[in-house]
Amino acid sequence: MASVQTQAGSGKVTRTDVARYAGVSTAVVSYVINGGPKPVAAATAERVREAIKVLQYQPNATARALTMGSARLLGIIVPDSTNPYFAELTDTIAQAAATRGYALLTANSRTDAETERQNTVNLVSRQVDAIILATVLSPSEVAAMQVQGIRRVLIDQSSIVHGIPIISTDFEQGAALGVQHLIGHGHRDIGILVGRDIDPSRVDPRHNGWKKALNEAGLPEGPAELTDFTRQGGYEATRRLLALPKPPTAIFASSDLLAVGALRAIHEANLSIPDDVAVVSFDGTSESEFSWPQLTTVRQPIDRIAERVLAAALSPEEPGGGIELLTTELIVRKSCGC
Repeated sequence: MASVQTQAGSGKVTRTDVARYAGVSTAVVSYVINGGPKPVAAATAERVREAIKVLQYQPNATARALTMGSARLLGIIVPDSTNPYFAELTDTIAQAAATRGYALLTANSRTDAETERQNTVNLVSRQVDAIILATVLSPSEVAAMQVQGIRRVLIDQSSIVHGIPIISTDFEQGAALGVQHLIGHGHRDIGILVGRDIDPSRVDPRHNGWKKALNEAGLPEGPAELTDFTRQGGYEATRRLLALPKPPTAIFASSDLLAVGALRAIHEANLSIPDDVAVVSFDGTSESEFSWPQLTTVRQPIDRIAERVLAAALSPEEPGGGIELLTTELIVRKSCGC
């Protein structure tokens, strides 16, 4: 091998430097880094790897993407990266992607349509292999976006979008499960906190699940409060519920964030949870486990979502436009009265 006079302080280490140090051609260095297309003798490959280690060579990701036809990068856009559910889902997808040799670039649309469009443009310019998207746009707007043939997979979505696979929680089933649990405790007046959509014509399927469970039990629909999908939104909406002439005896919150805000409002009203007001939430994030009291919650199947999303994103087959809804699990804790 050549001596290491190198590159200490003399600029970026190149593939040519590695080849010179290992006593091989730059093509052989490429074959070792990319695992082909031509075989390299074991001893030679070991010399190249040693040279890479000694010289601390970092392959150019863009050049490698052009050579391999893949950047080994995935992108994800979520509407609120501070929401514990999206934070935990993004982390789970990132870990699952890493086991497959992919890195994950994350973007936050802040529930803003134009920001989401710009995030998409940025990921397309990075030549990611696929974009995972929790969209705030309408199905027609998503379908019309120009993404240069990059595959997209939608999450947190219940409406079919032509030509784009959807992997999502069965929100309606999960909400019905949570409300049925409250009905089982004898509650007959159950309110709901549900996040406000930027498109008022769209109805959250958790809202439908709440209605379905009440209708099937022969109960009237309780009060519904539409609010921001935040702790503050849950707090303010619950204060409005508690100010009603006849407040509900139970609340179904369509996210853990809303439920945490609800708990504060109930505590401030000097009411007992669950004796005066029972609460069941939706998401199943770690936030629900460390609230007081601990929240009974409908857990979204984050691990299964991550696996199915990556299978769809990296599938060699042409993407279809189907939807796969994954069932939820009720996690029983203290806030429901159990």
